[in-house]
Amino acid sequence: MTVNFSNVAIVGAGAMGRGIAQMAAQAGSKVLLVDSMPGAAERALATLAEQWRKLHDKGRLEATERDALIARIHAVSTTRELVHCDLVIEAIIEDLEVKRQLFRELEEIVSPSTVLATNTSSLSVTAIAKALRNPERFAGFHFFNPVPLMKVVEVVAGFKTANEVCARLAGYAQQMGHQAVQAQDTPGFIVNHAGRAYGTEALRIAGEGVADFATIDRILKDQAGFKLGPFELLDLTGLDVSHPVMESIYRQYYEEPRYRPSAIAAQRVAAGVFGRKSGEGFYRYPEGVMQVAAEPPTPVVDTLPSFWISPRASRRAELIKLVHELGGQIESGATPSSAALILVAPLGFDVTTVAAVERLDATRTVGIDMLVDDTTTKRRVLATNPATRIDMRNAAHALFARDGKAVSVIRDSGGFVTQRVIAAIVNVAADMCQQRVSTPADLETAVTRGLGYPQGPLAMGNLYGPTNILEVLFNLQTVYGDPRYRPSPWLRRRGALGLSMLHEEE
Repeated sequence: MTVNFSNVAIVGAGAMGRGIAQMAAQAGSKVLLVDSMPGAAERALATLAEQWRKLHDKGRLEATERDALIARIHAVSTTRELVHCDLVIEAIIEDLEVKRQLFRELEEIVSPSTVLATNTSSLSVTAIAKALRNPERFAGFHFFNPVPLMKVVEVVAGFKTANEVCARLAGYAQQMGHQAVQAQDTPGFIVNHAGRAYGTEALRIAGEGVADFATIDRILKDQAGFKLGPFELLDLTGLDVSHPVMESIYRQYYEEPRYRPSAIAAQRVAAGVFGRKSGEGFYRYPEGVMQVAAEPPTPVVDTLPSFWISPRASRRAELIKLVHELGGQIESGATPSSAALILVAPLGFDVTTVAAVERLDATRTVGIDMLVDDTTTKRRVLATNPATRIDMRNAAHALFARDGKAVSVIRDSGGFVTQRVIAAIVNVAADMCQQRVSTPADLETAVTRGLGYPQGPLAMGNLYGPTNILEVLFNLQTVYGDPRYRPSPWLRRRGALGLSMLHEEE
């Protein structure tokens, strides 16, 4: 097989640079590894060699292949030794001027035909390329850590990048065993851009006191199928990394409300509370083990009241069936009796608004999130309003926990938790498509592989229904008056026409 780039250099021998070097060697390239810190490149090379030896000892790598890989990669001491490379990939500190200076130096050393690439995750490729005389040969080549496991790479064209350069890098990514996705040079590219909503909306929910961090995590894992809750994820990546990215994308988009960061995260960064790496974040990690408080027990209720279900409840027929199967007595009158527990199931609205609009007794009104089909979820989520009586709260909790399914009871919130987060994710992705940041197909690939969501954000929109997502967003905007919830034109048009979220104009 012809290798797209025979001689490759990696500048930066940290975990990212080491991972890229490993994949380049496995693709068949001769690899030079260099770092400004003395001994760093040699240590990275030793780590890779030991890793390949262990794979051989486990029978997962032939001796000839092990030796070939080790022979392909070399540590060098200065960038001047990169003169014969046909591709140089930078993986150093996220500092615009430092990167510019490096590429100025490289342009004086390498051949005019050498492709220059940056692994930046948050800086503008065009802004870095401004330092070059020939920006046509420069592109973003953004891998994700750990590189060998995260099988996606963003190929990012700067304003003047030649199409051929992106095509060659995409082909090389494939030789590395990675899926290449093409992205325009916009803040956050695809993955870091699309991933904003999960953390920022969860932080906003926590900031309103709707629920604690652990409850929000449980809801999004059990009800919506995410592998990690947003606060578990922020602790894992480290707020010292995640919060600056949130701030950077927010600023680069001229304070677009959809990307607004949180004071909760800023306060923790100021206190040096970053997550796992500091031993404390949204959770505590004594001896590296995450501590999570136990869930509140299900209340014991001797006698349940009858249940009256609002005619405007979403999935009303399913909700009636569920209450019946759980043994609840359902009232069929046009209005609830004076003793009935009133159930509402809004999309986007909070329980308070529904009770006021429908002229219901707020002291007996409890909301249930029915966006997700109850048969597919592991957790039910109830919400009280400020006037809900404790006996009504307990009765609702007891009923919906009768079959052993987990129940979370949160304070009043437009869109509960799942509706808000899902709608925010879908809306940001839809607007990325509207901006032509990438194709819908590349966006789905990048997010599912780069973020590990249960579905791509557009497929998520199709799963829950573009019309439902639109209703959630319109109603959230009414409740909060915040432009962060305004629907993207891409979503609004597809919802109005009944089209798939993945539908792309000819």
